[in-house]
Amino acid sequence: MDVKANSLYQEMQAMIGQTRLQATELPQQSLDGVNTSANDFSVMLKNAIDGVNNMQMESKSMQQRFEMGDPSLSLAEVMVTKEKASIAFEATVQVRNKVLEAYKQIMNMPV
Repeated sequence: MDVKANSLYQEMQAMIGQTRLQATELPQQSLDGVNTSANDFSVMLKNAIDGVNNMQMESKSMQQRFEMGDPSLSLAEVMVTKEKASIAFEATVQVRNKVLEAYKQIMNMPV
């Protein structure tokens, strides 16, 4: 899984644009009463976190195989996989920090 910052940024901008358009409309309810856009967001968030987790697990597995002497792996492959997992995790942490910051700002708004 490649981490492409530009495409991720464009996707986030498109989502922001969609939420601005939907803010003036009544939220559409699904059959079980849960907002469909919130459901889609939760699915997207879960998939993103699962993807980062899979990258980290693959990186750890490759590191262990390399340390055990697997001749099919090179040091470069292991290091690239490790760096990809590290960058993906760092991006996830930054997104989490931004979400927490936004939540704190919303909670501090006067009613």
